This record gives sequence, structure tokens and C-alpha cells, in this order.
Amino acid sequence: MEIPNKLRHEQIQYLEFLSADLERAKDFYHTAFGWTFTDYGPQYTAFEGDFVDGGFTGGTPRPGSILVILYSDNLEETKKRVVRAGGIIIKDIFSFPGGRRFQFTDPDGYELAVWSM
Repeated sequence: MEIPNKLRHEQIQYLEFLSADLERAKDFYHTAFGWTFTDYGPQYTAFEGDFVDGGFTGGTPRPGSILVILYSDNLEETKKRVVRAGGIIIKDIFSFPGGRRFQFTDPDGYELAVWSM
């Protein structure tokens, strides 16, 4: 599988927002910035940009609720490095349409995720 040009090993590649109203969020970001969306069921919609992709999932927005997602060429090795550095795995590697990912907290308690194809 050819890796898209914007994917860089262990760099931020995806941002995931919570939204109480996905249709309202899509309308706002399309009108304000021209973003286009792909729906993946009733509780998830994704957008694609030139340099970073993202999505909106159903939920109640709260300060700090954006999930920063990094890309990895080798998910298992990146997970080992995160743990060695002091990160705490809060969701072990799982599959989703389009790839696999895990989620962790850093030493300050920020939640991040890493994904791979």
C-alpha cells in the first residue's frame, strides 16, 4: 500500500474533536474553511486536509477534548518507546476502518493516540 505523502513517522497527523451536533460542526467548518467530510456511521465524520486530517465524534465538547493523533510506520515499536519514556497505555492497540491505533497519557496526563495503516 502506498503511504500518502503527508504521513510522517511519529508526527502529528490527525486531530479528533468531540461534537454534540455533527451536522452543525460539518456546516460550520465547511462554511468557515471549506472542509469536506466523509461520514462513517451516525457518530463519526472525518475531514481531510493538505497537511493534517481529522474527525468529529459524538460527545459533549469540553476544554482539552481534542485528541491529538500521531502517525507511526511501526506501531508496536512506537508503543514500546512511549512506555519506556513514561507514557501510560490507556487503550491498547485496536483495529478500526483504515488501520490500527493505541492511546496513552503523557507524564502531564494529556491523552494522545498513535495510528498506523
